[in-house]
Amino acid sequence: MISKATAEHYHWGEQCDGWHLLKRSDMSIIHERMPPLTKEVRHYHCQSRQFFLVLSGELTMELEGELHTLSAHQGIEIPPQAKHQAQNLSQHAVEFVVISHPTTRGDRIDIA
Repeated sequence: MISKATAEHYHWGEQCDGWHLLKRSDMSIIHERMPPLTKEVRHYHCQSRQFFLVLSGELTMELEGELHTLSAHQGIEIPPQAKHQAQNLSQHAVEFVVISHPTTRGDRIDIA
């Protein structure tokens, strides 16, 4: 069994947290937390397909220039090659799960 309490923890971006729930080359599942008013670097993945599922709070996902606002229990698929950026534009933390197939490790191209 794995949970946020027992998973490998790491920090990323602007004071954001991640917990590796499943860390394999063919699939990755990460529980992430973004504090208010934070965002990741806009990027894309050459091979990886992702699915973001919001657990609590509100996540704004910019996907190919279009903004999508997701609340708890809503998700969005990010296909390979799609430029995207997860953002927390709210005044409250957002927590979500990111499923990636295959893993995004070594498959991320940041966009300036």
